[in-house]
Amino acid sequence: MTNIEQVTVAGGGVLGSQIAYQCAFKGKNVTVYDIGDDAVAAARERVKALRTAYKRDIKATDEQFDAGLGRMSFTTDLSEAVKNANLVIEAIPEKPSIKHDFYQSLAKLAPENTIFASNSSTYVPSTFASDTGRPDKFLNLHFANQIWLMNTAEIMGTDQTDPDIYNQIVSFAREIGMVPIQLHKEQPGYVLNTLLMPLMGAAGMLWAHDVADPQTIDKTWMIATGAPKGPFGFYDMVGLRTAYNILSQRQGDNPQAKPLLDKLNAMIEQGKLGEETGQGFYQYPDPDYRDPGFLKA
Repeated sequence: MTNIEQVTVAGGGVLGSQIAYQCAFKGKNVTVYDIGDDAVAAARERVKALRTAYKRDIKATDEQFDAGLGRMSFTTDLSEAVKNANLVIEAIPEKPSIKHDFYQSLAKLAPENTIFASNSSTYVPSTFASDTGRPDKFLNLHFANQIWLMNTAEIMGTDQTDPDIYNQIVSFAREIGMVPIQLHKEQPGYVLNTLLMPLMGAAGMLWAHDVADPQTIDKTWMIATGAPKGPFGFYDMVGLRTAYNILSQRQGDNPQAKPLLDKLNAMIEQGKLGEETGQGFYQYPDPDYRDPGFLKA
């Protein structure tokens, strides 16, 4: 057992709200911080909307779900959010300038013993370690979307991370129902995205260069591998904005990637962000790839 009972999640977006609720569902006291009233209101609604998935996918009762809600609070005041925090999990946008500024502010406000963890999908922890003022208490803790089902927690430290802190976060991950995936060294993309993003990138290139449409590409992958969804189902699950940001960073200098990035950006501008908006490459909550007839001739 750890002594991590007070958790602050900075950023109440799609994954930030899931991380926050999963911690609360598993008994932690959680404060969600975001930058404005509208963002906080949106985070509240995202958390409330998780009820259906928790009941459907892991058979949670309304009483259990409500108990989790009762352990949560929301604020736009960073000082208030972190004053009692044992752990701050950062889940803010994947923009280095925003993260640098955030950690520099956080370092001045959080108690000396507070552990900082980044959920960054893209950046290794050494990128921001010096901003934290406590590199020995800083590491990455990365979750997959649909955290209650895709329950991996990838843990990546730097050569400055205190091994005891690292081990505490491994134990904390187990306490909130995750399977700890322990990385031995820094790796952009961790294990999951190092495997997943080349698949999504290759599928996107086939689509962007008019080789095949997304449904055909997904059918091919699903039939041939037995996977429950194809790469464009993953685009929708990850979220098109996140996928765009990761692919832009990895392939932004590749002229062959420009048609893909342009097509993704057009969908984003139309509000087709994936599961979070109910429309991406598929319509939700009942995408075609879940229809038993999707894979038939």
